[in-house]
Amino acid sequence: MKLIEVVRQDAEIVYGTTEGLFRRVPADGLGWKPPSGTNWMSVGQLLMHCTNACGMGIKGFLTGDWGLPEGVRFEDIKPEEMLPPASKMPAVGSVDEALRLLGEDRDLARRHLEGIDDARLLGERSPAPWGGPEVTLFQHLESMVLHLGQHKGQLFYYLKLMDQDVNTSDLWGM
Repeated sequence: MKLIEVVRQDAEIVYGTTEGLFRRVPADGLGWKPPSGTNWMSVGQLLMHCTNACGMGIKGFLTGDWGLPEGVRFEDIKPEEMLPPASKMPAVGSVDEALRLLGEDRDLARRHLEGIDDARLLGERSPAPWGGPEVTLFQHLESMVLHLGQHKGQLFYYLKLMDQDVNTSDLWGM
C-alpha cells in the first residue's frame, strides 16, 4: 500500500465516524459545554472547528494556501489570534449546517490528495507554518487527519456527558 493511500483511507474513516457523531448531536444541544473547568468550546463551536480541522490543513500543506488575507503571514498573527479563547470561536447554527460544512471539507481533502505520490510525501520536509519540528509532508497530512480525529474524540465525550446514547462503535465506526 502506498502512503498516499494510507492518508486517504485514514481521512475517509475519520470523516465518516465524525459525520456519524455529528448526526447524534441533538438540535437543542449546540450551546452545551462541560459544566466545570474553563475555556471549553460549546458543541456548536466544536462542530464548526471540526469542519475545517483536516481538509483546510491538507490544502495548506500541499499548496501553501492557508486562506490568510493577502499579505498576511503566520508570523504576523498574534498568538491570541492564532489560538483564540473558546469564547471567541465561531459556532455552527445547526447540525445540518455542520454536516454540510464537514462534507465540503471532506471534498476539499479528497481533491487535494489526488495526484500526490509517495516520493513527494517523503521528499518534502518542513516545519508547520505556526512552528514545530521539520517533518515530512506525509507526517503533516497525517497530523491533519489526527487533528480531526482528536476533536471527533472530544465530541464523543461531549455526547456522553450530555447523556446521549453513544458507545465505542460510534467512536470508531464499527
